[in-house]
Amino acid sequence: MTRVAVIGTGVIGASWTVHFLAQGLDVVASDPAPDAEERLREAVGAHERLTFTADPGEAAAAADFVQENAPERPEVKNALFATLDAAARPEVVLASSSSTLLPSAIARACTRHPERVVVGHPFHPPHLVPLVEVVPGEATAEAAMEAAMAFYTAVGKKPVRLRRELPGHLANRLQAALWREAYALVQSGAASVADVDTAIAYGPGLRWALLGPLATQHLSGGAGGLGHVLAHLGPPTEAIWRDLGEPDMTPEFVADLVAGVEEELDGADPVALTARRDAALRAVLAAKTDLP
Repeated sequence: MTRVAVIGTGVIGASWTVHFLAQGLDVVASDPAPDAEERLREAVGAHERLTFTADPGEAAAAADFVQENAPERPEVKNALFATLDAAARPEVVLASSSSTLLPSAIARACTRHPERVVVGHPFHPPHLVPLVEVVPGEATAEAAMEAAMAFYTAVGKKPVRLRRELPGHLANRLQAALWREAYALVQSGAASVADVDTAIAYGPGLRWALLGPLATQHLSGGAGGLGHVLAHLGPPTEAIWRDLGEPDMTPEFVADLVAGVEEELDGADPVALTARRDAALRAVLAAKTDLP
């Protein structure tokens, strides 16, 4: 594959464009906004391998792989995928960056080849964070899943293949479980917003960034590994599960959370903080080269 169509060039689409160009691919981008091309070229810089068209069908027809990043609205996705399906060659995978819509629902708009539709959900920002969740729908063919996994691997991503579609895919569900308890701890008065962030960022989050929660737990069991850990800590963990909170996301509590983050960050410039975060991400990724 040498040319990718990036459909929708907002924050995620622009980041995908940066990544694909950095991997040596040609990119044909498409977005209906009047200033979309100007904004994209400002984000990417001058690049001879980037072309732009307002017509998504034209972009799809010229591509070996399609990465769609339109707004998370079913009516928008349906109209767009009908166009992409009509234009793209039959063997070209149509991948959606959607974080909330299921691939089966997206594929219903494709009357020609629904079997080539997958979700290829990245994590922000895609040009830095390697994870891509590849999710099949009811009609997705094995060939499309294999092609998507191979493509993302070839362009330097770390794809994970879900066995079935489900709301939130994989990583967002894991995040949601942590956020639920984090919010509950703050709402109950057990911890502040800053304390919750510190507990993760300077505790388990450091280890999870290197090996993930299950492999990390395995290492904590010494010679006995995960089996030893679960034999000793399984029942206490179940007791914690039964005690986990259920936060009530009232407007007042949401305002408290926002105020807590603002207090924690103490006026830090978001642009500068993001730049420092991204630099640290690059350092962590460099350190992970010898890890699974």
